[in-house]
Amino acid sequence: MWKKELAVAEKAAEAAGEILTDLFGKVRHIQKKGKIDLVTEADLRAEKAILKIIRKAFPRDNILSEEAGRDRRTSDRTWVVDPLDGTVNFAHGFPFYAVSIALEIEGEMVVGVVYAPLTGEYFEASKDSGAFLNKKPIWVSRTQTMVDALLATGFPYDIHERPRKVMELFEKMAVRAQGVRRPGSAALDLCYVAAGRLDGFWEKGLEPWDSAAGMVIIKEAGGILSTFEGSPYSPYLKTIVAANPVIHREMMRVVNS
Repeated sequence: MWKKELAVAEKAAEAAGEILTDLFGKVRHIQKKGKIDLVTEADLRAEKAILKIIRKAFPRDNILSEEAGRDRRTSDRTWVVDPLDGTVNFAHGFPFYAVSIALEIEGEMVVGVVYAPLTGEYFEASKDSGAFLNKKPIWVSRTQTMVDALLATGFPYDIHERPRKVMELFEKMAVRAQGVRRPGSAALDLCYVAAGRLDGFWEKGLEPWDSAAGMVIIKEAGGILSTFEGSPYSPYLKTIVAANPVIHREMMRVVNS
């Protein structure tokens, strides 16, 4: 299932990836959407390429994209697009960023692709079909204890105004885990959990395009996702805990301690 959708998403992600690679280290126009929330010409050009490919293949589908916003049509299908997840990294020449594209049908995310152009790593998954990295199957880790777990997180864009709770949770995780990383691209963080490179991930304040594709990939890799409160995760909710099943339980204990 979803062969055409996956093929179109791959084509769109690769087109965007070429643009990002060409512009990496050469960004000249950086705008601020918020105090620490950036957009560059790379975001805009990559997004334009993605939307052109999706609209040509699926002209009736809706699109929700980070920079262009929501393109509402009458379809029950919505593409959720982040042309450059990790814009702050990209703008500073820090090589950790990705293109993220997901497809939602009748409220369920069924296709997800995340492409890291600098490493050539292409993560993909579709409902009930497994998760893959460069066409090879991937699974979440088998780590059983927090003290052996490598976790990742991200900070919300309003952390300058409200740092206390964010840092309190960071400290709780850091003193229990083997290590905590803050790479700066939620889409890739989620894929690293799916591939077993990370054992878990948590964050507050994500937007739908940040996690929609990664959500599909983690689920198909055998992982668990929820909100901080323990509800089933949706990219339209503002908190996420994602991990292998055992570490997820441990992380939820920490979140609610």
